[in-house]
Amino acid sequence: MKYMLMMYFEENGALTQEQREHCYVESTAFANKLHEAGKFLGAAPLQPTSTATSLRLEDGKRLVTDGPFAETREQLGGFFLIDAKDLDEAIDIAARVPAGRWGTVEIRPLVEVDGLPKI
Repeated sequence: MKYMLMMYFEENGALTQEQREHCYVESTAFANKLHEAGKFLGAAPLQPTSTATSLRLEDGKRLVTDGPFAETREQLGGFFLIDAKDLDEAIDIAARVPAGRWGTVEIRPLVEVDGLPKI
């Protein structure tokens, strides 16, 4: 089963630039270990929410706004897309995500839709 591991943490001041760069190095090594085990499907850190654009459709018209739609304390900062045999294995993998030290890792199974290109 495929799972999305989403990392949420406070954007402002949660990490120093040095910590962020170290986290990228650790995350790259972690992704390579997952790849070797056949569990890695994708991963990426996200730019800050200040660079985000939100789109809503109302009556067929686009409503485009800057930033995230919801104001929350923790923001989505990045993700890993993994293949795990079950939720227990996904939890074990999520517990080792380097960015998890600074916030929350949400684990959510993907819905596999027939006809979509395979990941």
